[in-house]
Amino acid sequence: MIMKHTRLSTTLLAVALAAALVACGDKEGKKVATQVAAKVGSEEISVHQINQVLSRANTGGASPEALKAMSKEVLEKLIDQQLAVDQATENKLHRSPDVVAQIEAARRDILARAYIQQITASTAKPTAEETKKYFTEHPQLFSERRIFNVQEIVAPATPGVADQLKALVATGKSLEDIAAALKAKNIPFNGGSATRAAEQIPLEALPKIHALKDGQSTVIDNPQGNTVVRVVSSQQAPVAEAAALPRIEQFLINQRAGEAVAANIKQLRSTTKITYMGEFEGNAAAALTAPAPTPTPAEPTSAASEDKTKSVIEKGVSGLK
Repeated sequence: MIMKHTRLSTTLLAVALAAALVACGDKEGKKVATQVAAKVGSEEISVHQINQVLSRANTGGASPEALKAMSKEVLEKLIDQQLAVDQATENKLHRSPDVVAQIEAARRDILARAYIQQITASTAKPTAEETKKYFTEHPQLFSERRIFNVQEIVAPATPGVADQLKALVATGKSLEDIAAALKAKNIPFNGGSATRAAEQIPLEALPKIHALKDGQSTVIDNPQGNTVVRVVSSQQAPVAEAAALPRIEQFLINQRAGEAVAANIKQLRSTTKITYMGEFEGNAAAALTAPAPTPTPAEPTSAASEDKTKSVIEKGVSGLK
């Protein structure tokens, strides 16, 4: 009986130890699964949160050592953020009407961006033939790219002003003479000078400016205003095809994505009842807004500086919920 009792006790002890080890394994497994980087009071900060912030910082070219240092920096900022969140909650600031409104605005923005990303994710990438065709059809951006030193006079889009400016330019008037003529007729205007590469000029205006020789002028007229542009000097700065093709591909992707989003929103507007009320009742005819400027494919990119990376990290942390 004693031996049986001893065996039973040993068996029970073994079972208990096994259960304890399984429990410890579960705890360790949960720790690995959650990947907790730190605890602030009862709140956890996960490695996923750190990676989410770093994903906004364009860390593709960073070394492992730099990434590790940035991760530590992000963690400290997340800890500071959590401390502030805890105090805000304790002081019931999350119930403040202004804070509630800001939280709701952030939620709407996140959901809208998620929907737009869903649309753009399905946009077809341009083929190699399409990118090469764009390169060939836009020599002013690539093979014949120039950097322009220009002088400008900007006048309002008042009826008749564009014709007057074109007449003055056609007779070879200098910008000083054109400015004097506008002043004599009490037509308001602004003037200035700038240095612009081809990709910094609106695509619709670039062919006219590219056609100018040094010392020549033209008039760019659009609903926003009339601009007299004089090319004081210019220099050739071509972009090789190999360097241009990746930029063209990204440009075409962005362009197609923008068109897909615009078409989708237009379709939603046409099938959804939208009622303007109060002081906005007359806004139905002017509901559509102008699209945001699209970056040109030849626009150069540069590596982010340390300060810029830090500012992106700050922005990422501040936007993390």
